Amino acid sequence: MRKQRGVRFRLIQGFLGVLAVLMLLPMLQTFLYSFSSISEMKSYMGTRGSFDESRWMDPHLIPNMFSLGQYHQILITDNTVLRLFVNSAMYAAMILAGQAIIIPAMAFGLSRFHFPGRNAAFFGIILLMLLPFQVTMVPNVLTLRSLGLTDTIWAVVLPMWFAPFYIFLIRQFMVGLPNELIEAAEMDGAGTFSVYLRVILPVCRPILGAAAALSFAESWNLVEQPLTYLTTRGDLQPLSTMFNQLVKEKTGFEFAGAALYILPALFVYLFFQEDILSGLQLTELK
Repeated sequence: MRKQRGVRFRLIQGFLGVLAVLMLLPMLQTFLYSFSSISEMKSYMGTRGSFDESRWMDPHLIPNMFSLGQYHQILITDNTVLRLFVNSAMYAAMILAGQAIIIPAMAFGLSRFHFPGRNAAFFGIILLMLLPFQVTMVPNVLTLRSLGLTDTIWAVVLPMWFAPFYIFLIRQFMVGLPNELIEAAEMDGAGTFSVYLRVILPVCRPILGAAAALSFAESWNLVEQPLTYLTTRGDLQPLSTMFNQLVKEKTGFEFAGAALYILPALFVYLFFQEDILSGLQLTELK
């Protein structure tokens, strides 16, 4: 039985390893392409659309000649990609900063305080969480227009500060915390704000880290919101909305831009990896 389990475990491990390689292959290919020369990439991308349905583009796994020309182009010669990258970083930083203040406090209030309309408010949050952006887009546009915030960075940032999914996620974790933990802090003379700041937030670190990583990925990949709220402000668009244009123009440095775009999300995932694995499982406090 042990031998059978060992063989089965190795087979599953090998199968998952193959799947992981297949999933990471496009990312690896992007980084390899980014070290090709601009002329080489222009020539290769120019072959798109010249084949029939029975033939794919020829594979191009490694550069013919190692070159940093694409990175020199986007970082020094032409700052278009770098400017859009800075816009993406600005949106992600502002969204995460606002969510760090608002969302845990809202989750704490919904999980620990009893007040009229609490269940209705929580039901509304769940309902908003289930609705796609296309359903809430028109009310958001009308609200932002009445506030005079359209075509400003706040049109993208403010709605994200109240993302219902992260309120739900953190609230569900806080509900599972034992009451004895809060009662012990209150017996030591801690007030509500002190309990929230010094007890609840440290205990909720795994779920907060998981929520931060997921929120960064969502903020970093904004597409529909900027295109809807920033219709006349191309200078405020993030990098995520401009990749199609770069590819269509066959600039030759689109892969360096893609590699630069991938790195922050990769670093954030590696930093919060343990929090993501433990937080999303809603582990109980031991």
